[in-house]
Amino acid sequence: MFNRVVITGIGMVTSVGEDRDSTWEAVRAGRSGIGRLQGVPGLAGIDMLGATVGNPADCEGGTRNMPMAIRAAGEAIQDSRLLEQAIDLTRFGCALTAQMGDTPGYSGLRADASPSKTASTWWKEWLPNTVCANVANHFGLEGPRHCNSAACASSTVAVLQATRAIQDDQCDIALAGGVQTIHPLLAAGFNNMRVLAYHEQPELACRPFDTNRTGFVMGEGSGMMVLERLSHAVARRAPIYAEVVGGRICCDAHHVTGLNEDSASLSWLISETLRASHLSPNDISYINAHGTGTLQNDVIETRGIRNSFGKAAEDVCMSSTKSMLGHLVNAAGVVELAVSTLALRDGFAPPTVNLTQPDPQCDLDCVPLVGRRQEFEHALKLSVAFGGHLAAVALRRWSGIGERASLLPESFAA
Repeated sequence: MFNRVVITGIGMVTSVGEDRDSTWEAVRAGRSGIGRLQGVPGLAGIDMLGATVGNPADCEGGTRNMPMAIRAAGEAIQDSRLLEQAIDLTRFGCALTAQMGDTPGYSGLRADASPSKTASTWWKEWLPNTVCANVANHFGLEGPRHCNSAACASSTVAVLQATRAIQDDQCDIALAGGVQTIHPLLAAGFNNMRVLAYHEQPELACRPFDTNRTGFVMGEGSGMMVLERLSHAVARRAPIYAEVVGGRICCDAHHVTGLNEDSASLSWLISETLRASHLSPNDISYINAHGTGTLQNDVIETRGIRNSFGKAAEDVCMSSTKSMLGHLVNAAGVVELAVSTLALRDGFAPPTVNLTQPDPQCDLDCVPLVGRRQEFEHALKLSVAFGGHLAAVALRRWSGIGERASLLPESFAA
């Protein structure tokens, strides 16, 4: 019997909000979390921008990934009302992304020296599965545990891994998501690649699908989702946001940082995701794009959607929330999927801010500047990552038992 999978909990920590609701409120209103980047070790004197959570120089227990991930996971679990009921933790799985290690204890360390006594243990600072293991341990999750590294598609892949584990009856519930902080090595690498956007007014820097784009802006944050077998959620009368109706992963076997200009792999991914979800292009009303604000990504993503949607592309709206949140890399997919889920619940398409001069090559309805009310039943999330990792998830708004009512005020007209 096929196990349908639904979303029963969401948690977020971002540059624009300390939790799910404040983040969604800011995104709806088009508020940016991008500012001047300060306090990153080793990058003094380099004028860079970032959408940060607090000051990167401030560390809790020597690390920053861990507290953000635990906070978002705790919110998602509480939101799902699992804490109110007795749950079999051996049937509660966890699929989180790998992370670039928190390494404050090794900053400036000589090869022949030892870390300071105040530094975190080496495995907490270096092992890529540290956050996954510690979050699962913190909440006592004893089901299947997955940790993947697929660049900025990682947390989208994590959601699909959790979905598959439930469909395969390995577990009834799974926590899925990721976390990202701005690490000096990552920041220096992107800076050397010359892919980072800059503007004298930081909030105007990230401009997806705009002729005047200059690149992307690094972001920080964490997103977590509780996924659950539908029958299990209904049995415990859980509140439900949406159903994960399908998804696919593939690879653009072309280049580590470049994409094939014909968009064939992305078009295949979209078409296969719709086929697996038993949907047609006409069923999708909203797409949350990868939308980095680089010429290559914006044009090729638009081309891939047009190739797979055909005439239906004229009726779909698409936005890039990276224009406000920055690029959360490992956490990008799940945070943007969470935003898409809340958009379905509230019937509201979030905006692509700073889109003042649309690129003629990016000629879809990109919801420029201001979001809008728009009822829709299905949404599609796309992730297009370095290394050629491509992933997509299709969602259906839940309108059955346990439906979550919209929290959007009737007077909201942005």
